[in-house]
Amino acid sequence: MEEKNLQIDGLKNIEGAIEAILYAAGYPVKYAKIAEVLGLDVRNTKKIIEHMSEEFNSEKSKRGINLLVFEETCQFCTKEQYAPYIREALGIRRGGNLSASSMEVLAVVAYNQPVTRSFVDQVRGVDSSYAFNSLIDKALIEACGRLDAPGRPMLYITTEKFLRVFGINSLSELPATETMLPPKEETPVIATDSEDDEGGEVSIEEAERETADAE
Repeated sequence: MEEKNLQIDGLKNIEGAIEAILYAAGYPVKYAKIAEVLGLDVRNTKKIIEHMSEEFNSEKSKRGINLLVFEETCQFCTKEQYAPYIREALGIRRGGNLSASSMEVLAVVAYNQPVTRSFVDQVRGVDSSYAFNSLIDKALIEACGRLDAPGRPMLYITTEKFLRVFGINSLSELPATETMLPPKEETPVIATDSEDDEGGEVSIEEAERETADAE
């Protein structure tokens, strides 16, 4: 195709092209794809984007968007403080609430991944099926294979969307905490999460990702 391997000169022109690509996309774009289009190598492309993110994400920046940098992709998203204005202007309904139980399950997965569902159940002392399914439906966790153990239970990890929603670039930016392990004297599962447990909701600002999700 004519637009493949386009050559571009000058750092400012390169940054401008990258900015235009990310703005037009509205969803995560791979460094490899940007590098291919601009005729650059992936390593230098990522360095340029990381440099751009420092400018976009600076506390002194007057911009209304952040440039999120992930392991293999990058994406523009609106800054949290402007979410009310976006919802009002675009008529976006506030949503994306997670129950306290879902947040708890998400924390266990995030700090111990990859994990099995039974591991999460043991940590919490309750059956986590409902919260687990809710997080999968919201694409905050996903299956990543099976554990090499009897029954070969499914393993789960957090997703790139999880990073975007919580405004971090990698799992290394999660607040430090002790590994969540089930106590040795843990008793068998004694309770069940259900839809009725969705009280005590914790709100997550999702205006930027509601727009990005319209892929």
